[in-house]
Amino acid sequence: MPATLSSLSQLLADEGLLVRASFQPDQDNLAVTGADCDSRFAAPGHLFIAKGKAFRAAYLTSALEAGAVAYLCDESLEAQLAQTAPDTPALVVRDVRRAMGVVSPVAWDHPDRYLDVIGLTGTKGKSTAAYMLRSILDGDTPGSRAAIMGSIDTYDGIESFESVNTTPEAPDLWRHVHNAYVSGLPHLVMEVSSHALKYDRSLGLGIDVACFLNLGRDHISPIEHPDFEDYFQSKLKIFSQAKVAVVNLGTDRVDEVLAAAGACERLLAYSADGPADGAQVWATNFASHGVSASFVAHTPSWEGVVTLPMPGQFNVENALAAICVCEVLGIGQQQVVAGLSHVRVPGRMEVITTPGNQVTAIVDYAHNKLSYQRFFSSMRQEFADHEIIAVFGCPGDKALERRFELPQEAAKWADLLIYTEEDPAHEAVADICAEMAANTPEDAHYEVVIDREEAIARAVEHARTCGRKALVCLLAKGDETRQHRGDRFEPSRTDGEIFEEAMGLR
Repeated sequence: MPATLSSLSQLLADEGLLVRASFQPDQDNLAVTGADCDSRFAAPGHLFIAKGKAFRAAYLTSALEAGAVAYLCDESLEAQLAQTAPDTPALVVRDVRRAMGVVSPVAWDHPDRYLDVIGLTGTKGKSTAAYMLRSILDGDTPGSRAAIMGSIDTYDGIESFESVNTTPEAPDLWRHVHNAYVSGLPHLVMEVSSHALKYDRSLGLGIDVACFLNLGRDHISPIEHPDFEDYFQSKLKIFSQAKVAVVNLGTDRVDEVLAAAGACERLLAYSADGPADGAQVWATNFASHGVSASFVAHTPSWEGVVTLPMPGQFNVENALAAICVCEVLGIGQQQVVAGLSHVRVPGRMEVITTPGNQVTAIVDYAHNKLSYQRFFSSMRQEFADHEIIAVFGCPGDKALERRFELPQEAAKWADLLIYTEEDPAHEAVADICAEMAANTPEDAHYEVVIDREEAIARAVEHARTCGRKALVCLLAKGDETRQHRGDRFEPSRTDGEIFEEAMGLR
């Protein structure tokens, strides 16, 4: 049954968010069939949500022209929008971000009830585990059976694009859930970020299986999470909206994670270090095969060899998380093993070989301390006789701790660090690189090459002349085709394309 202006108004009042509702009595039962905070997606019957410092009244005008029937805003925009659209019903609230989270699932009529929703949170590995699950769930049937929302791509059966945020704003999130439902996709796999949980983007979402992958420091800064505890507690909130919990017993602070997971109806725990106490799913017999890896999986319903078409022992944990979800969903061994055997994660542990294998590149999204620890320790083990060159930067306007942690961590493993551009936003790349250089250990070798294409070319030059086999690690940007500069996302080539051109492979 569609929501109405009256029911949304009452919902906001019950949550203590409503300042005033401005609409005529005969508009009480005006149906609301969706919610948008981007006027480009406004449609007949929708509620338009005005938010943000850069909001302009023209966005509301555009939404109304597209058929929106009402708008929601906070008090700071009330007078301006009342003048812009004096006869349009309005809901004025005191916390527009939480209000978005409250009204969006109701406006979209809770399409999550008709899908298997799998939510993944953790400091690293969310994208890899999500694509592993998608590969399994799609099976061998033509087309896709699983929608995906995450930091790499978004696909909902109708829309398909390179993602901007790991977890989108609430109205966008619920539009994607609705699209997946009307497209007939039975599964939705999504990365659930700490910001989404903290700022109510995923509020009200019914999660059938919630996976807690791991815990490390990230996004701790005055403009994100004020401290590690806030970051951790935000992630734990995922269990409050889940039916089944999946937990990695190898995560830091596992006792607290398990305690929070106790709110769910069922718990499934896994371990990459053999049959740990309490694990229902675990791995043994890990083996590296250069550009692939294998292990034996042990589950309540089957045991067998699993092969992954990517290096890195840390990927066993991601595969086990996917296997646990499949145990919950009742997906059998054959489909699981087949899906994992051909999974491809765009920009994640992608190996690029060259003639003679003198120079090898690995493209990966590793971008925080925990992912660096796992990535570099694995690469140093699997490419023990190679010169390791790492090309990376740090983003602007967020995750400020990375400018200290990443140079410190990479210097433990790599022979040469090359600092360059990585989504600088409103900061100067030179300034970010200077901070990284200042935090580099004295005995580490580093260079600053501002332009990312030139930085990758410099890495190739060093790899060719260092006198031994070399591994070029191209980190953080993965398969992305944009750089965040200022308020714009400007087109760029992928790291893999740039490497191949520098090596003369294109």
